[in-house]
Amino acid sequence: MNGKSELHKNFAKVWDNLPGWGNLAAVNHTSISQRFMLTGVIFFLVGILLAMLIRSQLALPGQTLITADLYSQVFTMHGTIMMFLFAIPVLEGAAMYLIPKMIGTRDLVFPRLSALGYYCYLFGGLILLSSLVLGIAPNSGWFMYTPLSSDDYSAGAGSDFWLLGVTFVEISAVSAGIELTVSILRTRAPGMSLSKMPIFCWYILAMALMIVFGFPPLILASILLELERAAQMPFFDPNAGGDPILWQHLFWLFGHPEVYIIFLPAAGMVSTILPVFAGRPLVGYRWVVLSVIITGFISFGLWVHHMFTVGIPHLAQAFFSVASMLVAIPTGIQIFVWLTTLWVGRVRFELPMLWIFGFLFIFVCGGLTGVMLALVPFDWQVHDTHFVVAHFHYVLIGGMFFPLIAALYYWLPHFSGRMPSMRMGRWAFGLVFVGFNSTFLIMHLTGLLGMPRRVFTYESGLGWDWLNLSSSIGGFVLAIGILMLVLDVTLHFRYGRKASSNPWQADTLEWATGMPPVSYNFASIPEVKSRHPLWDDPSLINSIPAGEHGLKSIKHGRRELYGTDAISGKLKEVIHIPSHSWWPLICAATLAGLCISLVSKAYMVGIFFAILGLGFFLRWSWENGTHKTMAPLTDEEASRGEPPLHSRTFDGPGLWGMCVTLLADGTLYLSLLFGWLYLWTVSPNKTLPDVSAISPVLMGLSGALLTIAVTLYRRLNRYLRREQEKSLAKWLWLVSACGMGHVGLLAFITVSSDLQFTTNAYDAVLLVMLAFLLFHSIISVITTTLQALRVSYDYISTKLSYEIVVMSPMWLFTLVIFWLSFASFLILPTIWEAK
Repeated sequence: MNGKSELHKNFAKVWDNLPGWGNLAAVNHTSISQRFMLTGVIFFLVGILLAMLIRSQLALPGQTLITADLYSQVFTMHGTIMMFLFAIPVLEGAAMYLIPKMIGTRDLVFPRLSALGYYCYLFGGLILLSSLVLGIAPNSGWFMYTPLSSDDYSAGAGSDFWLLGVTFVEISAVSAGIELTVSILRTRAPGMSLSKMPIFCWYILAMALMIVFGFPPLILASILLELERAAQMPFFDPNAGGDPILWQHLFWLFGHPEVYIIFLPAAGMVSTILPVFAGRPLVGYRWVVLSVIITGFISFGLWVHHMFTVGIPHLAQAFFSVASMLVAIPTGIQIFVWLTTLWVGRVRFELPMLWIFGFLFIFVCGGLTGVMLALVPFDWQVHDTHFVVAHFHYVLIGGMFFPLIAALYYWLPHFSGRMPSMRMGRWAFGLVFVGFNSTFLIMHLTGLLGMPRRVFTYESGLGWDWLNLSSSIGGFVLAIGILMLVLDVTLHFRYGRKASSNPWQADTLEWATGMPPVSYNFASIPEVKSRHPLWDDPSLINSIPAGEHGLKSIKHGRRELYGTDAISGKLKEVIHIPSHSWWPLICAATLAGLCISLVSKAYMVGIFFAILGLGFFLRWSWENGTHKTMAPLTDEEASRGEPPLHSRTFDGPGLWGMCVTLLADGTLYLSLLFGWLYLWTVSPNKTLPDVSAISPVLMGLSGALLTIAVTLYRRLNRYLRREQEKSLAKWLWLVSACGMGHVGLLAFITVSSDLQFTTNAYDAVLLVMLAFLLFHSIISVITTTLQALRVSYDYISTKLSYEIVVMSPMWLFTLVIFWLSFASFLILPTIWEAK
């Protein structure tokens, strides 16, 4: 027992957060995820308050509780909060909390990125909410359709708050997507192959990749609209060759996958919880995995589902109508799997199951109305009515909120070591279930009777009076149920009865981390041989904390994880991750300063914060690899008895993180390319210049220098893999010199080209394209220059070339987007117009 206590004391010294204010520097996934979830709940309560204002205003005809403008602000902020500040961050927080514990590891693979993501989320949310407090909140709807959100119709800073705040929050979401993807693929416990992975991990992997591919179009759209508002660049102005419909395409390229980004984690919770209370494994594990993957793919082909009334061709309407109905097939597979698992099991009707049954009823109803809306003639009739409002509340609240509360009650003992109260939990469920259906079931009829969305009042005698009053009463019942839920959870932490070890008799590893879990999750990492480790070997609950498995040494003082093969789960390396740090908070605060400067039109101050932020990020990046605060070289490494540290290899998590980041970056670029091709081919007032303002010759020379730099860098990589190269610094300086030449020439082209970017949408897109290329080239050159400097500190050498390997995909990506831009933006239009 003393040995065990000593082991845990040593682990706690390395893994515990700093005391007091030092907690702000925490990077531990348990702490960061709890902050995500708690902050999301606070934003959710604000959103509920705004919803009650909406329902109060609509309860009776001719109400004057709030003005039309304030109603628009409240409506916009309610949708924005629920979609951007509650649903996705809370689900990401739950995933960040559970995934390491489920896959048998101690933390997420990029813990400081998690901390940065949280602070970006917090500051972005506060920026958005501050606009409401100041009375200048956005009022164009949470979808910000142009031209209503453009400067002509939304003067003032309201739209700017939305665009910059949401973009700030999107950085958080994408960082979480990258973090979760790499962690699931590369840090599972030894032996946990993809086929043995907990089903929840498949859902989260799909969600994370959907975030990586789904969020960049909205980030681009927000940047373009902010540039239109701030610099008069007419991307969405048809008088200058732009098109407001382009905003809808970019928004819904994000917006419809987002529905499934929200649904899949919640469905994963159902697939995890339901077998536990059925007392048997999930029926059709492989079918569920296949349905999750298919759902992710199909969801990216549905965005025009929201645009049937904008005048798109009939063939496109037919295609997207069919795709919208097809997505019901993989969803139906999951529902039948859940019902079959219940049918063949011996169900224990505990409190979480009550919420799951509520989910099944409500979500099926929402799915049926979704199929109705997929039919184009029906959609034409009810588009922009309260029928649509009712539908997406059934899908989003029924498909996300009810499973989330089931998961809350299921994992509540894990947080507190106490069991939930059945009595208060049932009362909360009853009020929420009755209130929800009373609000939104009736709203379907209100929509069928023609009540449009987003109206702040209506006349009496239209047949909507009693329906709106009933919905408003139901809304307040729902709000009371949510307040009872909050009260129940709050009282639980003080008065709940003590829980036994693994109180639900669950099968996954998170129940072996303690209740509440220790900061390092596992004192030793077990080998996993099945999908149900705690059912197959219940003794793991005791043997893991006793240090009877792998990676139990902590004498080196590093935070370490096992790195395993992405498919087979075979042990490959030991990953050393950074400890607590102030850099995430400092960098996020600097980005917040940049956003506030842009909102207030203080552009010189914004430039200062941009330069300051770049400096802080580069200083942060200095602390990696064999830096003295990370994993400096020691004489004992060869005899440590474990696989090599990841910074001594060519395939560590940093390379995977870079590749996944570039997938998001590439999606952002392809969204820009889509916008260019759309304006060129579809815009109603196409005004493509006869001669491009950009010199193809100068662009070719700049591209040649970039090609030389990338060729040298990749050749250096090949030499390093063979351990042949001695003059490492000279190679890096040579690459930097070629890159600097390329950057200088590209900057000259950008400044000297006569781009009419304030009067012509095509020139505006060309300027954004040049800025995109410049940004990536500058980052590549700076990082390579820092690598050359790190050679002199012995942080990089022929045998420690991990950082150079990590940057290789970045250089290649920069080269590919340059020549693709050259072909698509300069050569292709010339050839096409010549015909």
